[in-house]
Amino acid sequence: MNIFTDNANFYPTPAEVVETMMQDENVCGKTILEPSAGKGDIVDWLLAHGAKEVIACEKDPNLRQLLGGKCPVIADDFLTVTSEQVSHVDMIVMNPPFQYDMEHILHAYAIAPAGCTVIALCNASHIERGYNSCREREFRELIETSGWSEDIGEAFSRAERPTDVSTGLVKLYKPGSGASEFDGYVFDGMPDTQISGAAAGIITYDFVRDIVNRYVAAVSAFDEVKAKADEINRLAQFPDAGPYNVPPIRFMAVKETRDGRPNTNEVSHARYRKELQKYYWRVIFEKMNLQKYATRQLREQINRFVERNANTPFTMRNIYNVLAIVFQTNGQRMESALNEAFDTICSFSDENSTAGEKWKTNSDYMVNRKFIVPWITKGYRWDNEPERYVRTNWSGNSELIDDIVRALCYFTGTPYDEKDRLHSIDNKDLEWGVWYEWTFFRIKAFKKGTMHFEFLSEDVWAEFNRKVASMRGWRLPKTTNATRKSA
Repeated sequence: MNIFTDNANFYPTPAEVVETMMQDENVCGKTILEPSAGKGDIVDWLLAHGAKEVIACEKDPNLRQLLGGKCPVIADDFLTVTSEQVSHVDMIVMNPPFQYDMEHILHAYAIAPAGCTVIALCNASHIERGYNSCREREFRELIETSGWSEDIGEAFSRAERPTDVSTGLVKLYKPGSGASEFDGYVFDGMPDTQISGAAAGIITYDFVRDIVNRYVAAVSAFDEVKAKADEINRLAQFPDAGPYNVPPIRFMAVKETRDGRPNTNEVSHARYRKELQKYYWRVIFEKMNLQKYATRQLREQINRFVERNANTPFTMRNIYNVLAIVFQTNGQRMESALNEAFDTICSFSDENSTAGEKWKTNSDYMVNRKFIVPWITKGYRWDNEPERYVRTNWSGNSELIDDIVRALCYFTGTPYDEKDRLHSIDNKDLEWGVWYEWTFFRIKAFKKGTMHFEFLSEDVWAEFNRKVASMRGWRLPKTTNATRKSA
């Protein structure tokens, strides 16, 4: 018997891949289903890390023998398993046959009980490609509304049975239902200030309580209204009218586009609560004047946190915990912002650094006091008429410059509240091709999209380069020997 040649879909899961799958997950005392157990690699890992019980499915009779009584096998074909058979499980952890991965993952989520977590590997192409089929659309919609996914690369390149297929990791969270969804929401008994240091006196109990109360009330009201809308639609549809003879009006929740127009995709409970959480995080940062911390990296981290924890109760305590991390990691985040900005500026033009075209392979170099950044301004309106005054491109590189300003404020002790964002120049009636002073720079904008920057202070320019050099272990000249050139 050769288990590999006899079963073309069998790829045992290496322990390091299981570690990646189960990162940040606690399996102690939990009952877990493994739908494609193979010879038991995932089963072994789960039991070794404290799972209370693992139940499994395995279609191949030879592989079932190799399981060797490690766990109960409830079915041969996982796709025949019903929700009643797994109503007691806390997790479903799976490495399904990649040929049928979407079908297996969709079935796992369909039969999973409320509160269950589904963790699965899949072919990475199924989470990256365009919508090529109804099944792929259904699969990606499930990930978008109920969990998250990421490409973990060629995870099986050094496995017992190697393959260079790029692997995706999917985590889905089955929400609870009814009143139990908001169990654990406590609105009293907490001190007014949960965070010391920079946040003290800013984050008030009443404000956070109001945010949480509004969230809970809105989600509950959404469910009530959606149930009533479903009832109206069901009553309005005459049963024998045919598939295309439908009532002229359908009640449903839709998500607005940026210009305020609704799209035609109906909003589910899971999507509504996730989008509402993102909205309230933006409100928290704005109302608490935390924009000085909100680098692009932080906004991405918050978005990733919400995507991965949409079923974590949006409680006061969880909000305080996230904000505590924001304050505690601010120094590292500002260093990261400068470090990223340094490389990005050098990549735009050979003239932006002392290393020139060798910036990738050289060391001990600096960003020049004057540098050019593309794709910041827009010289024409939507009707192709030229703009009279400087306008910035919201989707361009202005965010990079704003992060530099945040970091420089942090490292120089300059109040960020006194600095305008680059987008604010839209309201200043600045002319094209003219130097203006803004925050730490002189700036000059051009209709082709570029903007020229020059550090106003030689000391700030030197500090920017010294900070990056220190992070990278470089040695820079003690003096810059630089003077401002006339425009």
